[in-house]
Parts: sequence; C-alpha cells; structure tokens
Amino acid sequence: MVKVIMGLKGTGKTKQMIDLINTAVDTEHGNVVAIAHDSKLTYDINYKIRLVDTSEYDLPNYDTLKGFLYGLYASNYDITHVFIESLNKLVPTVGSSDVEPFLDWLEGFSQKSGIKYTVSISEDAAKASDGIRKYF
Repeated sequence: MVKVIMGLKGTGKTKQMIDLINTAVDTEHGNVVAIAHDSKLTYDINYKIRLVDTSEYDLPNYDTLKGFLYGLYASNYDITHVFIESLNKLVPTVGSSDVEPFLDWLEGFSQKSGIKYTVSISEDAAKASDGIRKYF
C-alpha cells in the first residue's frame, strides 16, 4: 500500500507525517522507518522510530532511491511501514514526471515486501496527475 500526502509548502504535510509516524509506533506490529533529507524530525518523532537522514547518501535519481529501499528491506525484514518525508528533497534533480512511475514501482514493491509506504510530496495537489491521485 502506498499513500501520498501532497500539498504546497506550508500546508501542514510535515505535521501530518509526524502524527502518522508517531501513531504507527503503537499500531504497527513491526519496525517503522522514517526517511528524510535531514535530521529535523529527530526530536519530533518517537525514539523507537528509525530515522534515516539521506543527506548522508547520494541519491541523484529514483533508481538510486529504489536501490536504497531494497537495501533497507534486505537489512531488516521486520519493517512494516516506511515514511518518506518530502520526496522532492530526497531526489531533487528529477522532474515531477518521474514521480508517477516511481510510485507505481513502490506500490509493486509494497505488495511483494508487505511494507506500507507513506510519501509526502511538496507540490500543488490540484496539479497532480491521475496516476498520482490514485495514491491519495
């Protein structure tokens, strides 16, 4: 399952993600991981959540991010939910036309691995394609 939270900067996406992440620690039966471009969430999320700061890694495109997610799964089969905060910041050099194929891949990977994904995207939700809207 993939869920997308989309909106312009300042519309409360991060606050919503923090609430979802902190709720997941009590409702998920496995490990919860939060992936962000920096460590700003460190003091906002429960200490039981694994926060991965991707500024320490080079993720220039979605293929690299896919490899990163494969590695995350391979290192811990107990992960049940991954939160990706601000996808645009994780892979900043890629245009929005590449988001839809990535989300479709993520949905397939989610079904194979049994991991739920919640992804926030900083763009106008009104301009989202139908392929992205299906994950709202």
